[in-house]
Amino acid sequence: MFRNWFANNLGVGQARKEQVYLDICSSLSLDDASYWIQVLFAAGIATLGLVLNSPAVIIGAMLISPLMGGILANGLALAAGDVILAMRALLNLLLSCFVAISFAVLLVTLLPFKEITSEILARTRPNILDLVVALFSGAVGSVAICKEPKGMATSIPGVAIAVALMPPLCVVGYGIGIAITVNINQGIRVAGGGGLLFFTNLVAITFTAMLVFLGLHIDNDLVRAKVREWRQTHPESIWVQALLEKLPAYGKIRKIGSLPGRFLLILITIAAILFPLNRSLSQLGREIAIQQQDNRNRNSATDVWQKNFASFPNGEPRSFISTISVAEQNKKLTVQLQVFTSQQYSSEERDQYIEMLAPRLGKPPELLALKLVEIPTASNELLRPVPREKPVERVLTIAELQSNFVEEVQSALRDVRLPPPATMISYELISNPVAPLNIRLVYLSEREIDGDAKTLVADSIRGRLNYPSAGVNLQRISTDVGVISFESEESEITSEDRELLDAAGQVLQEQPNLFLTITVNQQEDELAEISPRRSQAIIEYLESQQQISSDRIQWQPGTESESSAILKLTVESLAQPPE
Repeated sequence: MFRNWFANNLGVGQARKEQVYLDICSSLSLDDASYWIQVLFAAGIATLGLVLNSPAVIIGAMLISPLMGGILANGLALAAGDVILAMRALLNLLLSCFVAISFAVLLVTLLPFKEITSEILARTRPNILDLVVALFSGAVGSVAICKEPKGMATSIPGVAIAVALMPPLCVVGYGIGIAITVNINQGIRVAGGGGLLFFTNLVAITFTAMLVFLGLHIDNDLVRAKVREWRQTHPESIWVQALLEKLPAYGKIRKIGSLPGRFLLILITIAAILFPLNRSLSQLGREIAIQQQDNRNRNSATDVWQKNFASFPNGEPRSFISTISVAEQNKKLTVQLQVFTSQQYSSEERDQYIEMLAPRLGKPPELLALKLVEIPTASNELLRPVPREKPVERVLTIAELQSNFVEEVQSALRDVRLPPPATMISYELISNPVAPLNIRLVYLSEREIDGDAKTLVADSIRGRLNYPSAGVNLQRISTDVGVISFESEESEITSEDRELLDAAGQVLQEQPNLFLTITVNQQEDELAEISPRRSQAIIEYLESQQQISSDRIQWQPGTESESSAILKLTVESLAQPPE
């Protein structure tokens, strides 16, 4: 009864059911050139929109939405237990995804710039809310397909924009292109995030479409008879049926199992994707909570300063805040204020500020710290309202602007801390008209920083710079250089060892703040002076061949009973070299 009521209220009669079923079946033809042109053009528009960071261009790709038909066909196949339609829909969808991703990869490899824009990042961290949006959109799309068209169809464009099937696929292609040409780890993360979003949309639309088609009873006996008659003259359906009949298990899968079995299949799939989606939602919630807490801390810090320290006792203005930032590390909160002031603040006033701020933040004073950067003004007059005739500001030269920019970046990177045992040793700024800012951090560590930690470091740097699209790459230099083996009672360096020392010398040349530590081992029966001779041979080679100062190379005796020298890079020299 519910099915009849539902279909009648939507105006879906028997003739309309037959038409919808046949339209969906005929829309899956693999030899439809116009469909594949739409897939290519939609993929091209979406990819370029992601690269240009243009929401308007991306919406244009969404409106084309060529993949919606194949996904709705999956839902209809599950609702009707139509294995031939299911196989055709699955094949169409797989080929469409392959074409779209391949074209996106081709475009990315041809582009001279490969910046990860905010539009790309927005599609790499799907969560449960994206699943809910896709569920609603799939239901609306299915209803809009089934209803008799009356006037202008306004639902389908909205569904296409809400679900956005093509952009996530192009993000997958973009990530693969990045992995091939720039950075494999970053590319895999981008491709994985885009792929999860597309799969979420795919499963959700299929599920809600299945529910709508079941509710409309679109697979009644009259419709099935009409579809069977149509398939007898449709070459592609005949080919798929012949292919399936060759499978030994075709008799068992002809109905794709019972209806409860089909429901269970799609529900298990939804449950499987809920785990990563919930994880992303939890992470998003934590980030929002941290941002809200940071805003509350900054507002409290500003309020306490304005009420108690911004003016003299007589009401005359004393200072105003230029910038304020709050950072928490190891449960200790540091407030950094940059103020323009006509009179510097004493240490007692700074301590008083901490004492007044502590109860506002709910922290003991010992867990608060103040970094006060005071910019003195010529007189108190400079803190008064701006005069009517504003002086003409001096136009900065390009060199001055560049110098100011570099200083801001250096200030932001000065306090960057990497997860132990990694130590940052240098960084390089790369700027050009195509990619305005790329930062390459070089760090020394015995092991690679894992992917999640790299992402956190990069996000932290972008936050410090207030530059969300800045590119951040981390490059590791291993602490372990290698081992040089000596013959018994010998200190001669072989040609193979020279290659090792040349590589170490090149690193020391590129990173002038690194030191080389040599741990020299000797056998028990070797003379005591053999260790200094071996270390001296290594030092002299690096001095003469690589021009490395001996001040940066120090050695120490080892504890192993073997004729060898172990080379390691450090950021500090030994306190006292052995005699």
